Amino acid sequence: MIGRLKKLGIVLTVFGLVFIAGGVYAFTQVQAGQKSLSAFSAAQNVKLSYNDQGQLVDRGDTAEAAAIMSLLTNDWGYPVNNGDLNPNDPTINTASEYMYQMATVSYHTLHSTVQVTLTEDATTADGTVVPAGTYDFPVDGRYYADFDRTDPIQGQARTIAWSPLALSLIGQLGVGAVTASSLQMGLGLAALFAGIGFTFIFAGLGLVWAVRPETVKAPAFKQSPAPMPA
Repeated sequence: MIGRLKKLGIVLTVFGLVFIAGGVYAFTQVQAGQKSLSAFSAAQNVKLSYNDQGQLVDRGDTAEAAAIMSLLTNDWGYPVNNGDLNPNDPTINTASEYMYQMATVSYHTLHSTVQVTLTEDATTADGTVVPAGTYDFPVDGRYYADFDRTDPIQGQARTIAWSPLALSLIGQLGVGAVTASSLQMGLGLAALFAGIGFTFIFAGLGLVWAVRPETVKAPAFKQSPAPMPA
């Protein structure tokens, strides 16, 4: 029985070493990914703007930055990690920074006014005739799918407001945010593997130690002097 328990302890220890090796491998891969993402971010050289007090600003205005943050946290429900927003490191290379920049592009698109030119009279689905001319159309918070394409003005306005440039920037920033979040999850998994490994090792070595043969020290006998004959 003792031999079986000892073997079980050794097996647990080996499993622990395997988990630690997996954790080390995952950690090295996460480090490589973070290094690559940082290099990509540095090459793009896109930075957030802060004032002298370390507050986020957009075009020099803290109110605009607050509105963008409200779009991100309230409308989109994204849990911003304020630790990612570092005035001393304004380069966009964390999940929260990528998402904030995505919200910035979206915010300015949603609150823009585009100019639509009809070269000839157009007719809407209900038969209304829209004369040829140039029109200023406020986007007014419309996302791409919110435009009425049967309206000749809105149909053109959608293409102008949500241009391929705006959509590609949002897509690229989304990839950056997902990549940064995945790297954070990878770091957590590496720590989890290492923790499980150490637990197995502790349990295995503890089991081996618990079933070790104990050395019993025999008590010393005190020799009494033989009685003197009468």
